[in-house]
Amino acid sequence: MLRYLLLDLDNTLYSQSLDMEREVLRRMNEYVAAYLGVPYEQAKDLRRTEARRFGTTLEWLVAEKGFADPESYFAAVHPEGEEACLAPDPALGELLDSIPLPKAVFTNSPSEHADRVLRRLGVADRFEAVYDIRFCSLRGKPRVEAFLQVCAACGASPEETLFVDDLPRYVEGFLAAGGRGYLIDEADAHPDSALPRIRSLSELPAIVAAS
Repeated sequence: MLRYLLLDLDNTLYSQSLDMEREVLRRMNEYVAAYLGVPYEQAKDLRRTEARRFGTTLEWLVAEKGFADPESYFAAVHPEGEEACLAPDPALGELLDSIPLPKAVFTNSPSEHADRVLRRLGVADRFEAVYDIRFCSLRGKPRVEAFLQVCAACGASPEETLFVDDLPRYVEGFLAAGGRGYLIDEADAHPDSALPRIRSLSELPAIVAAS
């Protein structure tokens, strides 16, 4: 029986067609280029290949590049005003209200980014909590231990929790923790994935009702 709904933030609570994620990645690549002292395109390629072995770019920099200033990284990658590309979404609030489960956000971003996005969308009050990358000691999704820590804080086991994310390896991490997960794949970006998929959060009420 489901007792809790755990949702990713970026490209899950808003459409991946918006500029938010693209701009975040651009700032991330710029930061990596400056820190490593390499051209932008080289930093982009390095981050794309090397960081995939870790949950986040930050974890890669800390583990392999001697990086020790996460707050500087967060400030550069997630500046104030980053949420300007988003618009209030009353329909999202109504959708969340229609799902009779307590809800939380689990993001590999810092809490200030999540707070800005949730306030901009107008749904901050729909969530009991936001569990960010600091909550997981900078070692978040897709680590099983991160999911277990978040579920314990939510007061529900993974088996009692439904998790939705737009990245297959993060959903796979939750399944490995014993939970039930769905990949939100709005644009059919992962046609070969064997994961349970939805195209929109609007499919969740029926899934929850049938559980």
